[in-house]
Amino acid sequence: MRLLFLGDIVGRSGREAVIHHLPALMRDLKTDFVVVNGENSAHGFGITAKICGELYDVGVDVITTGNHVWDQREILDAIADDDRLVRPINFPPGTPGKGAVVHETRDGRRVLVINAMCRLFMDPLDDPFAAVEKAIDGTALGGDVDFILLDIHGEATSEKMAFGHAFDGRVSLVVGTHTHVPTADVMVLANGTAYQSDAGMCGDYDSVIGMKKEYPVKRFTTKLPTPRLEAADGEATVCGIFVVTDDRTGLAISAEPVRVGGLLAETMPVG
Repeated sequence: MRLLFLGDIVGRSGREAVIHHLPALMRDLKTDFVVVNGENSAHGFGITAKICGELYDVGVDVITTGNHVWDQREILDAIADDDRLVRPINFPPGTPGKGAVVHETRDGRRVLVINAMCRLFMDPLDDPFAAVEKAIDGTALGGDVDFILLDIHGEATSEKMAFGHAFDGRVSLVVGTHTHVPTADVMVLANGTAYQSDAGMCGDYDSVIGMKKEYPVKRFTTKLPTPRLEAADGEATVCGIFVVTDDRTGLAISAEPVRVGGLLAETMPVG
């Protein structure tokens, strides 16, 4: 299977870049399935049902989120009716929405998408390792499902790396989100799981992690309060990871970074 995952979409600039570049990426990479993290897509804070629809219309199959999932209050109602929008699985019982979903590719193969939120330097949610263990328990990779993707939303690379090794050989891809900076550690782990500590953002990199520079700089240099941060609106770079798996096992054959547009050096898979 050929799966493309794109990191956190930040604001209008990030949305427009994904909408512009995704059709060509899908064509050139011959993708079977596309997942994006959309938790910052509405002005940099949260996501709306309208934005979900725009992303689905250009080929996105499933949208993951993170700690900003509830910033747009309308999503509390909308997420209950949208089985393609996933929130972190380790929210307490009774939280609206789902933390894991199974969807089919156009040719009928099954993809399990799980979203989990780390706990180091983040909100103290339930144990993400235990939540993911429960989600995959009894699900055979290469049998019941053809691909298992874990979007691990967190600050600490150590915690995300621990996730990669804890589930190596049992899932197809462990990819980090949240820090908005693409890491250089794209690899296939020892037992066949593709891994990257952070996919990076789909946003304007002439910014402070996707936000206009003035107020973040002022906050850091003066420690004074500033108005609400605003998403930067320059040309965005689309960042992600492209994974090819063995259809017999569901494990990764290759994993390569994707970066197109904007300020960052472009890189595209060669295969």
